[in-house]
Amino acid sequence: MSCIRFNTPAMRAQMRLDLTSADAALLHLSPAVTPSKIARLRQLAAHANPKIRESVASSRNTPEDLFPALAADPDEGVRACVARNESAPCEVLRQLATDRSEKVRGFVALNYFVPDDAMELLANDRSRVVRGLVSWKASLAEQEGKPAATPAG
Repeated sequence: MSCIRFNTPAMRAQMRLDLTSADAALLHLSPAVTPSKIARLRQLAAHANPKIRESVASSRNTPEDLFPALAADPDEGVRACVARNESAPCEVLRQLATDRSEKVRGFVALNYFVPDDAMELLANDRSRVVRGLVSWKASLAEQEGKPAATPAG
């Protein structure tokens, strides 16, 4: 058994508070985004290990100006993480819609924040898998009563 405690007295006191379920859910959010966290993300975006860069590419706190470099990363996994990131700028998602990797283009197709013009491009993608993902996403939108972003392709 370890004698290390991971909760500070202040954390334990907060957990004992009588909270509504909505307030309790808020306790499980990530720590506040601080300038030091942003500085770490900037530093890690250039790390030699692609798995570390993937972590930055996946973060919703990644500064917008880092996305273009991450989207141009030589590692497919890093680009795929950018493609999945709902915080990625539209212009970066447009760029990734023409990525050489089917995996990356597929993740762009599944991102709910991809611009309509990029979805139209993906609906006519050379990959049957990517076209199928576009179609599947459009069918989900129709089931939820939302208009489909693009025709099934």
